[in-house]
Amino acid sequence: MGDPGNGRQVVIGVDIGTTSTKAVAYDTDGRQLGTHAVGYPLDAPLPGRAEQDFDLIHAAVLETVRTVAAGLAGPVAGLSFSSAMHSLIGLDADGEPLTPVVTWADARASGQAERLRVAANGLALHRRTGTPVHPMAPLPKLVWYAEQKPQVFARVARWVGIKDLLLLRLCGELVTDHSLASGTGLLDIHRLDWDPEALEIAGITAAKLPRLVPTTTVLPGLTPGAARATGLPAETPVVVGAGDGPLANLGLGAVRPGVLACSIGTSGALRVMVEQPAVDPLGGVFCYALTEHRWVVGGAVNNGGIVLGWAGDALAPELTEHTEEELLALAARAPVGSGGLIMLPYLLSERAPHWSSLARGAYVGLTHGHRREHLVRAALEGVCQQLAVVLRSVRAAGNEVREVRASGGFARSPLWRQMLADALGLPVRFPAGHEGSGFGAALLGMQALGLVPSIDVAADLVEIAETVTPDPAAAATYAALLPLHEELYDALLPTFTSLRRLAPGLPPEPPPAAPPA
Repeated sequence: MGDPGNGRQVVIGVDIGTTSTKAVAYDTDGRQLGTHAVGYPLDAPLPGRAEQDFDLIHAAVLETVRTVAAGLAGPVAGLSFSSAMHSLIGLDADGEPLTPVVTWADARASGQAERLRVAANGLALHRRTGTPVHPMAPLPKLVWYAEQKPQVFARVARWVGIKDLLLLRLCGELVTDHSLASGTGLLDIHRLDWDPEALEIAGITAAKLPRLVPTTTVLPGLTPGAARATGLPAETPVVVGAGDGPLANLGLGAVRPGVLACSIGTSGALRVMVEQPAVDPLGGVFCYALTEHRWVVGGAVNNGGIVLGWAGDALAPELTEHTEEELLALAARAPVGSGGLIMLPYLLSERAPHWSSLARGAYVGLTHGHRREHLVRAALEGVCQQLAVVLRSVRAAGNEVREVRASGGFARSPLWRQMLADALGLPVRFPAGHEGSGFGAALLGMQALGLVPSIDVAADLVEIAETVTPDPAAAATYAALLPLHEELYDALLPTFTSLRRLAPGLPPEPPPAAPPA
């Protein structure tokens, strides 16, 4: 089963993202044989909300799988799934949604998260569950529902994530994998079981959650309806899969000790794969499962490419043609370090390493001599410096980092590629042509189905197209400025707190153009 004509099996990796789903077919040599993507909206019905319609996501999965499968020369050995993390959906007793999909980008539980984070047991909870106490996570969202929507909360029979409900529709089984469960704030990552204290805080029991399974669990096949909708045989094996963050490491080939995966799209993240779960003493990083013997430690930042978009809108609105290229050319006119100008790029608050929704963006060090090019460059440098702060937390969790593998839209820019290498002080390697989480899902599926010996083959299957090494002088400048970048968060925290307190009596802040993707 699954022979494409060259003696190699084919697995379709399905990556359920925040704004689109993409299905990609790979053979066991890592060759891409077909791909198709379908987009859907990320709704913002109220300020701070970021919701989705599950039916649109379900339809996108069916269409992408059907299209890719129809274009293959031979049968499919299996499906395997990647999913955006931290989503939450309340189901009734019949398995129908009572709530929209509340995504990681939803900030409705900011107050609940801040209260839980600063509580006496907040850090212990983070270190035990691997999930920062932050509004992105389902734990504070459950507390929000209990406090703000008690009638809905009482009616919910099961709380699930996007992929959990999707697998219920496709295969008739309600399960959640250890990887996505480790991003809920409800799982004890050291025992791989639901955490009693977290459940008590959330006001639920384990009976209201799906059954926990390893990410390599193979479900027996598709329901008759799902088989018709995808065009696949009902007996097609379905591998449960994992979260998109851990699978992105796999898709980049960052599976060996000391190799860090970096992604910068609208937001950004750094992750390193480890063999034992661990969080640094100050709780600056997350720790999420991939398999029973592989974990990823790292940190996500809310503000990546969106900072460049903001700079275009706010600082150079007249640039309408090739805005990104013109902005980067403008930034290149300013010197390394932007003439002593530092930007905290917290336009959408921030996650790692402080995991607080209080943060606001700021320029510090502005003088009469600074011009627009300095402001734009400082914004880009701020993103890279924030990732350098996250790297310090990754190392503080006991991880050696020697090399970075990077992906994302920023990689199109030679300036930004060099800036990242200089800020991190490490060589940054850019793989060629792989789909990140989708390829990771396919590789995990191949291991689960016995088609490859282990996920370690990823390190050899991923081809490196370019390596950018740090410029010594630029790296020294960024290293000298990094402590100032770190200190500014603590120095401005009282101001951030006062702004939050005063916000109800001030004119409303302008909303972002769209929720982060």
